[in-house]
Amino acid sequence: MHVTSPAFKENAARALGDPGLQKALGKAKGAFLQRRAEAVARLPEFEALRDIGRDIKNHTLAHLDFYLETFAANVERAGGTVHWCRTAEEARAAVLEICRAAGAKTVTKGKSMISEELGINAHLEAHGIRPVETDLGEYIIQLRRETPSHIIAPAFHLNREDWEADFRRAHTDLDPDRVFHERRDILAEARTKLRQQFLAADVGITGANFLIAETGSSVIVTNEGNGDLTQTLPRVHIALASIEKVVPTLEDCVSLLRLLARSATGQDFSVYTTFSTGGRRPGDLDGPQEYHVVLVDNGRSEMLGTEFQEMLRCIRCAACMNHCPVYGAVGGHSYGWVYPGPMGSVLTPSLIGVDKAGHLPNASTFCGKCESVCPVKIPLPKMMRHWREREFERHLQPGAARGSLALWAWFARRPQAYRLATRAAVALLRLLARGRGAFTSFPFAGGWTAGRDLPVPQGRTFMAEYAARQRGR
Repeated sequence: MHVTSPAFKENAARALGDPGLQKALGKAKGAFLQRRAEAVARLPEFEALRDIGRDIKNHTLAHLDFYLETFAANVERAGGTVHWCRTAEEARAAVLEICRAAGAKTVTKGKSMISEELGINAHLEAHGIRPVETDLGEYIIQLRRETPSHIIAPAFHLNREDWEADFRRAHTDLDPDRVFHERRDILAEARTKLRQQFLAADVGITGANFLIAETGSSVIVTNEGNGDLTQTLPRVHIALASIEKVVPTLEDCVSLLRLLARSATGQDFSVYTTFSTGGRRPGDLDGPQEYHVVLVDNGRSEMLGTEFQEMLRCIRCAACMNHCPVYGAVGGHSYGWVYPGPMGSVLTPSLIGVDKAGHLPNASTFCGKCESVCPVKIPLPKMMRHWREREFERHLQPGAARGSLALWAWFARRPQAYRLATRAAVALLRLLARGRGAFTSFPFAGGWTAGRDLPVPQGRTFMAEYAARQRGR
């Protein structure tokens, strides 16, 4: 996937000026927030469950090698095959080799963010194999030759009129004058088009929400059922998963599943929660003949033991981005890579480098909402601050920004100089204001005044006010 994270500011400016995107963001965001709040309210032990989820993931990460080896041994015991892939290149090669061995011409795919990270679709197409996305959101994204803008709702940025226009453009064999009376008509048309692809596919590729070490199972959650068809109808099933998806036991997995759907879509459980363990056994009515798990590192192991290890607790619910005011204003494509929102602002620099993704940790108001809704209590603002520190240490920020921070640091270490300077600045601003309540423009503050007024300071400085109130006790 092409990286445009270095152009975050330009991407965000375009997004703010895109009326279609702003309409979609305004309509979709509120529903996620309301449904999550209602689902949490129905579960009195939700906060205790968050602690349990955090502890499960922390324990697993502390013993990740053991649980991965246990998982792999149980996959093989069930007749499956595990492919250990250190890099994206190795993972792409493993998937291609499996598809070629199966003689695959067509591959159906369930929604998988790790496949986006690896660029699986483009790699298969380059080698003469046709991938077909079967998740409804991913399907229209593929028709539009776009990338997902959200990790659970890939077409978050689209409006209904976009769907109808693209279906008419792509499905030229259908009546051009057909009418889409309601959303289910769009769904029915997609189902009709995809049914033949499910039957024709030689290989099915899914992601994995969890990998269970105890049983060697992969777990997916969907609301459409396309994941089940993808992994049971073809002769070969490939489960793509990053190494941090493993959990110790079935019970641990269920605890995390109780958090996942509530945090993601406001459901008690997703419509389909499917466990796959090996290929078809004698007596089974359906299922693939071959079951492969492609385990991907691609930079995760380098996060272990660092201040970013806690990011590996993420269960990809998207609650952080659903509640983020920055994501809500500019959408997912502005972030320029696979993972948007607060979780992407931490994970993306970890995987592609802070030199390419340094803008993302700065794309935050630090309101703390992301951490407060995270089902496994990932301290996202703290880790974004760590990335800002790394960016500063490597001199990746513009010279003006570094100079301003250095000047601030000088004053911050000298309280008396700070108090004198702030009093002088307040007096100067009042003098320049000449009775006005705000500045509509101001030297060196164009980034602020381009979109809002700069208020003239009123009353005493904070330090002076604080000292006065302390004396008045």
